[in-house]
Amino acid sequence: MTAPTLPALTIGPHQVWPPVVLAPMAGITNVGFRRLCREQGGGIYVCEMITTRALVERNPKTLRMIAFGAEEQPRSLQLYGTDPEITAAAVRIVVERDLADHIDLNFGCPVPKVTRRGGGSALPWRRRLFARLVKAAVDAASPAGVPVTVKMRKGIDDDHLTYVEAGLAAQDAGVAAVALHGRTAAQRYSGTADWDAIATLKAALDVPVLGNGDIWEADDALRMVAHTGVDGVVIGRGCLGRPWLFADLEAAFNGSPERRLPSLGEVAVTMRRHAELLVEQFVAGARNPARGERDGCTDFRKHVAWYLKGFPIGSELRRSLAMIESLAQLDDLLGKLDPAVPFPVENLGQPRGRTNSPGKVFLPDGWLASRDDDTPPDGAELDDSGG
Repeated sequence: MTAPTLPALTIGPHQVWPPVVLAPMAGITNVGFRRLCREQGGGIYVCEMITTRALVERNPKTLRMIAFGAEEQPRSLQLYGTDPEITAAAVRIVVERDLADHIDLNFGCPVPKVTRRGGGSALPWRRRLFARLVKAAVDAASPAGVPVTVKMRKGIDDDHLTYVEAGLAAQDAGVAAVALHGRTAAQRYSGTADWDAIATLKAALDVPVLGNGDIWEADDALRMVAHTGVDGVVIGRGCLGRPWLFADLEAAFNGSPERRLPSLGEVAVTMRRHAELLVEQFVAGARNPARGERDGCTDFRKHVAWYLKGFPIGSELRRSLAMIESLAQLDDLLGKLDPAVPFPVENLGQPRGRTNSPGKVFLPDGWLASRDDDTPPDGAELDDSGG
């Protein structure tokens, strides 16, 4: 597919090419994974979600999660919050301690533990609260020139859509860009993303709009841009077990037809590099290097099935790879793979990661009754970061 002609994505003072953003994913987008993806291609790579309350309270785990490699520019941090005052305090900490160059606000999370408290994708329904919270973040960040963006869903469900109104409110509050996942909270990760809704939002706003949802291949990103007119794309589940997707995206936006279809041997090399980077990350934060290596390998285990999806590999070897405790053990097991096996092209364009069915969105009592109540929801501030 021919690449649409796009300028660099502008996020405040940052010019980003290609116009690609890695979505924050809990337990996934840590320093090691982000570095692996950056080695493939350019863009903005967002760290795991940080909760405003945990940051304000100086939670040790949260502070350790706010880590960036020397090569990361801009350093991108996503915050989750539901209280304008706490959010502003968290943003001031980010600014004063120079923790990040870009702040994204999470209004897209659809999981019940978040929405039942009025957070994530439930919060934009309370439009005055949403506007207050976004403006509080922008006002706290703007003196330092740190741009704030928002990421959201279409709404709670098809009867309670909020995305255009929320996008306009965020623009009025001074955000640098708005990202829309073309699903409602009720859809979760099921069905098909609504690219028409993304096009509607793009037509309504003057600030850059980013599209998210069902980008499994680089050509999907080109199709989204052509269909919606968005200024850039957000990549989530599509890169799980496929960090080379970012190389394909860079090639696609540069007008090149080159796409990577790595053999099993090449995938094994990428798996080894991923595990190595995770071990490096965990060893740096551990008192005991052996414990750090074990923790890094444990963190890598969740990625094994994604990397090997579609390849003809015996169940025993798959199971062993998903139970590694050391790099030496990983090397031994990877050596048992047939490096000549070609990439399973039948898996191209197929969903990856979480897939589920639509479901009821759990909300606080009376949440839908008053759209103009700007009182922060009781108990909605989470004290654990990462999702």
